[in-house]
Amino acid sequence: MSTDDPRKAPNRKGDVELAERPKLDKARKWAVIFHNDDYTTREFVVLVLMQFFQKSETEATHIMLSVHYKGRGIAGVFSKDIAETKVDQVHQFSESNGFPLRLSAEPAE
Repeated sequence: MSTDDPRKAPNRKGDVELAERPKLDKARKWAVIFHNDDYTTREFVVLVLMQFFQKSETEATHIMLSVHYKGRGIAGVFSKDIAETKVDQVHQFSESNGFPLRLSAEPAE
C-alpha cells in the first residue's frame, strides 16, 4: 500500500521521527502605575513622564490628571525587568528632588 503523502507513509527502518516543538508562551507584560499623593506637584509628575517614559507634554498631562482624579495612572507597559528598572529610577529621582512619588509595577491585563 503506497501513498504519495510522505506524512502518511508507514514508518520504515531508518526514518527519523520529528517531535513537535513546544509552543512558548509570550513573556508577560507589566504596567508601570503612578499613585496619587498629596505632596508631589503636578508639574513634577509631568516632568517624570516626559523624561523617563518619553511622553509628550499632552500625554504626560493626561496621565497626570488621571493620577490626580482617579488615584492612579498607567505610564506604560513593558517587560518585567524594564518596568522594575523604571520604577527604581523614578523613585531615586523623586527622592533626590524631595518628592514622595510612588510607582509600582503590576502585571498588565
